[in-house]
Formats: sequence, structure tokens, C-alpha cells
Amino acid sequence: MTYKKQFAVLSTVIAALALIYVLTIVFDPQRIGSRSDAYSWLDPKQKDKIDRLTITNQYETVMLERRGSDWFVSRGGRDFPARRMRVEDFIDALCKRAPYPMRSSSPSSHQRLSLTAESSTQVVAAGGAGLPLLHLLIGQGDVTGRNVYLRKQGQNEVRSGEDIFSAYTESETASWYNLRLFPETESGRLEAASVQRLTVYPPDEYGEGTPFIFSRRGREWTFTGVELESLDMGRVDNYIRDILNTSGDDFEETVSPSDPAFNDGRIVMELGDGGIRTLRTGYPDQDGKRLAIISGTNMVYSLPAWTSSRLFPDPYTFEED
Repeated sequence: MTYKKQFAVLSTVIAALALIYVLTIVFDPQRIGSRSDAYSWLDPKQKDKIDRLTITNQYETVMLERRGSDWFVSRGGRDFPARRMRVEDFIDALCKRAPYPMRSSSPSSHQRLSLTAESSTQVVAAGGAGLPLLHLLIGQGDVTGRNVYLRKQGQNEVRSGEDIFSAYTESETASWYNLRLFPETESGRLEAASVQRLTVYPPDEYGEGTPFIFSRRGREWTFTGVELESLDMGRVDNYIRDILNTSGDDFEETVSPSDPAFNDGRIVMELGDGGIRTLRTGYPDQDGKRLAIISGTNMVYSLPAWTSSRLFPDPYTFEED
């Protein structure tokens, strides 16, 4: 056999083997199964249509509502600011395309897998009037503890997949609250650089209650209230950032923001645009917790003791070492 014929035969054999290898990969049952198992509970194209979410577990029902770009938690006839990123992350989880192989198509499996209306955790995503965009029932976990059974309301088909939902659906209502005293709004976040003057009126138990004042001059601060040898500018900036980043641990629904008790401690921030924001605190309870209000809002925040101590530091801590 000549060299050319040998080369032609070898080339044909190699091409045939390559074709067989490609077909083996393309039509591999496991790969076909993986592609057919890929599934998302909510069409990502509908994500921006969602303006209401209802989560019902065995303990309570959490109701979330969107207004503009902000989300709110509806509770007891009142609306509380919600953590927008947490809500959006939950919606992304509902839209995520992932392996959800079908496990059953028989209605008889629903009771056994805790996928009935009475036994499941339910998530309803709605947008505008009409039927919900999604009504998802989440049942019990499988034997591995990593996966959970799910189905859509009105469908018999049961699927299972990684449990990426329980962190949202089984948490308490308070986990959805945006408890920042100065949260980000549509106009942006209040920055430390916008504060031109800061007046701190310490609570009664911090001493005589003599106010101390920071005033901005260019990139530096001046200080009045107590005698300091030298002011540490970095500590002042950090203190203002701490105030703006302060979060409570819950909302207090039984006390009105107009209650005269919110006069024990006060922080007044005068801004570059002429605005003034005032933080007022009430008297501490036996555990040192305080209630706080912010001017221009109707929310009452509960502050743990360690947060209160950071809001009203000893003025001598701002002295340069």
C-alpha cells in the first residue's frame, strides 16, 4: 500500500473515531438529563414586574410591597422600610436557572413531601392586577438535607433542587427590615462629607449634659464644648460615619415618635444643602436599650446599649494622642 493510500485510510479512521466521540458526548444520557433538568421557577423577564411578595410559613406571613425602587414590609396596618438588596436577592433566587429534576407527577406524593397548602411554605409573587406571576409551594428536604421538594400551585409536577430559599422563607419578619437610621433613598445616601456642623447633646446619665460641637472648616474640624489640646480629625470623620451607618435591632410599634420621652439625648447634623437632620433618643431601659427617632420620619427604632454608647462618646476620645 502506497503512502498516500495509507494516509487516506488513517485519516478516514481518525475522522470516524472523532465523529463517534462527538456523538457520544452530545447524546450522553447523563448530559441530556442535566439539560432537561435545568429549570427556573420564575421567568427572569418577569422579574421587574413584581411589586408584591407574600411569604407564608408555619409561623407567620411576611408581606413585601414595592413602591418605586423601594420595598416595604407591611405589618399590623403599617409599612416599614425593607432591605431592598435582600428582596432583590430573593427574587433572583426564584429566577435562577438550576438543576431541578422532576421527581413525581402524581398528586398522591404531595402529602408525603409536605407540598399541600396546609403543610408547605408558600411564596406568591404578584405584579399589578390579575393572577400571580408565581405561586410556589416549598416542601420538606430530602435525605441529604441539601435539597428540597417544590411544586407550583395548580400543578402536580414535583421537582427537587438545592435549598436556596429557606434562608429567606424561614426567617423572621425583622430580617426583612431596613433598620438603618439614615437609609439610602432614591436621591442617594447621606455622606459624611455633607455634614458641616454636628452638635451632640449627651444623655443625662453621661454627666452634666453639656453639648459639644464640631464645625467644618474646609477639610478640618474645629471643636467647642470642652477643652482639648489637639483634635484628631480622623476620629471625628469616623464618628460621623458611625452615626450615619447606625442600625437599630428592631422597630418599636407601641410608642409614638411624638412622645416627649425622646429628649434624653440628641444629635443635630447641619448639612451643606441647608438641611438639618436630628436624632433623638429616649431614656434607657434596664438593659441599657434606648428608643430613637429621626426627624422627618415616623419610625421608632430600638437601639441596643452598645450602639447608644457609640452615639454618645466621651468628648475626650477625640483628643489627638
